[in-house]
Amino acid sequence: MLIVDSHLDLALNALQGNRDLLTSAYTTRVLERSMKGPGRAQGTVAFPEMRRGRVALCFTTVLARSSGRPEPGIDYPTAIQAHAHGKGHLAYHQALEREGHIRIIRDAVQLDAHVAEWTDWDAAHSSDDPAPTPPLGMVITMESADPVLSPSTLREWWEGGLRLLGPAHFGHGRYAGGTGCDEGLTELGPPLLREMARLGISLDLSHCSDEAFWQALSHYDGPVHASHNNCRALNPHQRQLTDEEIRAIVERGGVIGTVPGCWQMIPGWTNGDSNAHVTLADIVPHIDHICQIAGSARHAGIGSDLDGGVGREGFAHDLDTIADLQKIGALLAERGYPPADVAAVMHGNWIRFLREAWGG
Repeated sequence: MLIVDSHLDLALNALQGNRDLLTSAYTTRVLERSMKGPGRAQGTVAFPEMRRGRVALCFTTVLARSSGRPEPGIDYPTAIQAHAHGKGHLAYHQALEREGHIRIIRDAVQLDAHVAEWTDWDAAHSSDDPAPTPPLGMVITMESADPVLSPSTLREWWEGGLRLLGPAHFGHGRYAGGTGCDEGLTELGPPLLREMARLGISLDLSHCSDEAFWQALSHYDGPVHASHNNCRALNPHQRQLTDEEIRAIVERGGVIGTVPGCWQMIPGWTNGDSNAHVTLADIVPHIDHICQIAGSARHAGIGSDLDGGVGREGFAHDLDTIADLQKIGALLAERGYPPADVAAVMHGNWIRFLREAWGG
């Protein structure tokens, strides 16, 4: 089954993590075995594993912050530095496209052609067939709008391929408060949202503080989604969505990408804890909770956030690489989801969301 993964930090891993994503994740683990730090020698994402796992399309991030709390390689003292860092991430994806490894998907026509090619290829090849796949499809998203120098400059990012944008990340962003704070939109937030709507850039509500979440909805009338969130009713953490927030996204026709990360799924789990008791089955209640609120399976998806600062040590223990996202489909079937609903969660909902957002 094809998979659409709505959140991967590919450029962050390639540039800040200095990982060659064209080679296998297993090769990178060997190269990193003497390195120290979160996720080292524990990586799960590389293009060979994406192809093997039929991850035909993903949302891939441009990620940099200027939150006032500098952190090497991601959070900078000035917006100019964050801007340059973000442009580097964009250039990485553009270079991959020029070399034929990926397609940057920009509109509904490209989307439909890409999905059709992968569907035909998948039907003609077994899961262990070594035949070359079509290029991987990628939709460029921005996680934290801090690299955008001003709302009036957003068009240059759109021209570079940006189609989705989450204004917040961690802490006090230039445009909105994110995870770990109570700040809403800043004075830059509303004009950014207006420009996003004008250009056709969809709003990602992931990482928004509760205040920023509701304010953003009130200022933005375009398509909304949450690329990588679980349910606060099952894991009482500010990073997760409340039932009211889930309903608001559903009412706007959005999709929510669920995350198989231990701390996202399991209450009280923190980095460094053992993942031995955490399995991919733990994501199913979060998917099911969204479906129960929505009244259908049309609004849940997969947004793995794999290698988003940690490696397999921070995810379900039965997930070795991104190819193991395939197991989620079988788990949903065991839960009683019919094949059409399983396909919707694994890929169909995100494809429909993009097609509708782009007027297809």
